[in-house]
Amino acid sequence: MTRLVLTVAAVLSISVPAAARAQEFPSRPVTRVVPFTPGGVTDASARVMSKAFSETLGAPVIIENKPGAGGIVGTEFVAQSKPDGYTILFASSGPLATNPYLYKKLTYDPIKSFTPLHTMWEAASILVVNSDKPYKTLGELIEFARKNPGKINFSSAGQGTNPHLIGEMLQQEAGIQLTHVPYKGSAPAMLDLVAGVVDVSFDFHTVVKPHLLSGKLRAIAVTGAERLKDLPDVPTLRESDYPNAVLTGWTTIVAAAGTPKPIADKLSEAFAEALKKQEVIDFFRDNNLAMMAPRAGDELKAFIVSENVKFKGLVEKSGARID
Repeated sequence: MTRLVLTVAAVLSISVPAAARAQEFPSRPVTRVVPFTPGGVTDASARVMSKAFSETLGAPVIIENKPGAGGIVGTEFVAQSKPDGYTILFASSGPLATNPYLYKKLTYDPIKSFTPLHTMWEAASILVVNSDKPYKTLGELIEFARKNPGKINFSSAGQGTNPHLIGEMLQQEAGIQLTHVPYKGSAPAMLDLVAGVVDVSFDFHTVVKPHLLSGKLRAIAVTGAERLKDLPDVPTLRESDYPNAVLTGWTTIVAAAGTPKPIADKLSEAFAEALKKQEVIDFFRDNNLAMMAPRAGDELKAFIVSENVKFKGLVEKSGARID
């Protein structure tokens, strides 16, 4: 009987404070780690969302940029943080679905190291060609590539990046052979594409928009499930007889594994409400970012698992490795 009383007392001493902490959460600012450099649409969207999130959560939400190694530095930081809900991650498809198969050694597991909270936005890439090239449509590009295996060069922001993997995906789906030319970032890849050094590339709307407006590049396909608002006449790969050729860069928020469910639920619910705010909707629309289907908890975990399967296959077929 004495042992039973002591055991019950011990359990209560642990569970009551935990429940109390969940009820009081948040009692201080929440830090949202962005594992990329300041500037650009990724960082800007995090700041717009964090302002709205702060209002719905009822506590300050502070952005902390921790860039490095393709998002690994910031992602590892959150994975190793205290699972109390006060440190959360701006988690994207790179660190959570691609990097685990590009790098041999990571200190985090994309599934086991995190508590999934809520989806955010996804962005399709655009297949763009130099305007001086003879192919004006996707059909003409595919036909040229089939007649001239390996003669079309496609640039990317580097080994294993979204543009690289999309190029690999198109080759598999269309049964063509392209030659990959990796660069150190989108900017130099776009410069050589505009100059005609390479033939085609894939990148986000914010990257290619200035070159489309100047007429130096031509958009011939979109990699998302739907056409882009700003490019209504440009078809998706899926509607161009390649139903499996859908690949987007996506973003979610996650916390460290072991975050108490009541706290995770509070964060998730507040984030869902923040997504409904007009300034968030306007920002997404103006930057051609599609709001993802609302997923949280186990449903979001299942999505991340399925994306890992997809990206793992693309990385392995591409042969890309970083270390």
